[in-house]
Amino acid sequence: MRGEYDKVLFTITLILVGLGILMVYSASAIRAQEHFGDPVFFLKRQVAWAVIGLAILIWFMGQDYRRFERWAPLLYLVSVLLLILVLIPGVGTKINGARRWLRFGSLSFQPAEFAKFALMLCLSRLLAKNGERIRTFTDGLLPLVIFAAVVVGLIAVEPSYGTALMIFATVGALLFVAGSRISHMVLMSVGLLPILGVLLMQAPHARGRVLAMVDPAQVPSRYLYQLTQSQVALGRGGSLGTGLGDGMQKLFYLPEAHTDFIFAIVGEELGFAGGIAVLGLFALFLWRGLRIALKASDPFGCYLALGITFLIVAQAAINVGMVVGMLPTTGLPLPFVSFGGTALVMSLFGVGILLSISRCPPVYPGYLRLRGGRR
Repeated sequence: MRGEYDKVLFTITLILVGLGILMVYSASAIRAQEHFGDPVFFLKRQVAWAVIGLAILIWFMGQDYRRFERWAPLLYLVSVLLLILVLIPGVGTKINGARRWLRFGSLSFQPAEFAKFALMLCLSRLLAKNGERIRTFTDGLLPLVIFAAVVVGLIAVEPSYGTALMIFATVGALLFVAGSRISHMVLMSVGLLPILGVLLMQAPHARGRVLAMVDPAQVPSRYLYQLTQSQVALGRGGSLGTGLGDGMQKLFYLPEAHTDFIFAIVGEELGFAGGIAVLGLFALFLWRGLRIALKASDPFGCYLALGITFLIVAQAAINVGMVVGMLPTTGLPLPFVSFGGTALVMSLFGVGILLSISRCPPVYPGYLRLRGGRR
């Protein structure tokens, strides 16, 4: 018997998507008119992707999520294949020095967005089956880390360090909640540090972005421009903002104003109050996602709800941290709000799975599920 879906989470998602449509139009209309002769060029696409994503959300919400557990290994393999294809010259599309997109005519698809949810499905399935073995290193933790490292590594090579970092943090949080020993996780993290150092050395732009945050005086001005314009936007917004549509930084001052840096436009036009409201919505999203996980009907649903919730909230936290200058500049969009078809559709797919999990009544207390069902 299936119960009611989490209406609070559904409402939060609709508000964020609606806000995203408004802000995408506000942030992109002038640029769309200049480049495409159509001020609603980006708006029409965002609305279309929102409709498709909400249809997918509603469909998955009506399904029993446990039916998809057996498909997890196949989806993982497909995601790895797509991540390999996007790295092949002539197959993957290279934009701004990164090879992250597969193009099909006028449409583009970002495999990393699909891969992070496929990884959560597969990882949740393995955690549910492994139970207490997660506390061992060789038989429990190491195979799971290798599964995750394949996806994270391929995404980092694109390069998309922000997405790789977000997935790495989400996997770490999930493994910790599942009962992995902290000493084992620290050992694995220390072992990955040299790899991170090598990647940074091979990517001057990434190294420059990190230095721009740590020691701005030591880097060329081009690494500071976007962050400076973002902070100007936030400063102009003040407490209540300049008014929807009345921002200035979107007028070709702030690059990627309708995508990665849309939170800066929110801060400029809606002010500190608008920014806090957005952060509050993501805090509520985190609360409802954790609530769904703790009330899930089985370990697979519990881990999957945690993974999806951590993915979306961690991405929002990294994006906002980047916009305000607390984290290096990355190519991560703000979930549900930034312009982008693949990211929006996949985020709504994730919410659909969360709502499906929320419809299954709890069988036994959450703390037992988080330890493989043992007392």
